[in-house]
Amino acid sequence: MIEHVVLRVIAKLLAPFIVLFALYVQFHGDFGPGGGFQAGVIFASAFILYALIYGVENARQIAPPAVAQAAIGLGVLIYAGTGVASMLLGGKYLDYSLLAQDAGHGQHYGILIVEFGVGVTVAAVMITVFFTFAGRRGVLEAREDVATAEDDEDR
Repeated sequence: MIEHVVLRVIAKLLAPFIVLFALYVQFHGDFGPGGGFQAGVIFASAFILYALIYGVENARQIAPPAVAQAAIGLGVLIYAGTGVASMLLGGKYLDYSLLAQDAGHGQHYGILIVEFGVGVTVAAVMITVFFTFAGRRGVLEAREDVATAEDDEDR
């Protein structure tokens, strides 16, 4: 955990704007550059910034690893569920045109839902990967301490 007051204040100020930008990228992706993958990475970067400044344990309290893992499954279910819904309406898998009365609106709704599922999945995977590697630091330090103790005993 970093004790610099300036970094802590800046991180607290930037995190909401990073999340807001992620939402913009998420929901603007069907009209321009962006979409679920980019938004998920941006959202996860806000969380990782918080974890780097305030500590991994504080970040784990905000989003426990079990919640991040559940979000991975939820995002995949949103994506796949959109395809199944279009099949149940008589179309092909991920045939969005059947999701509304007008084919154009159905395409728009379908891509928004699918990209939201991708965004949730990517953000949750990035957070899970971060937790996995951040947790390894303690394990590696403990192994080094054991190795050092064993070396001292051998001498």
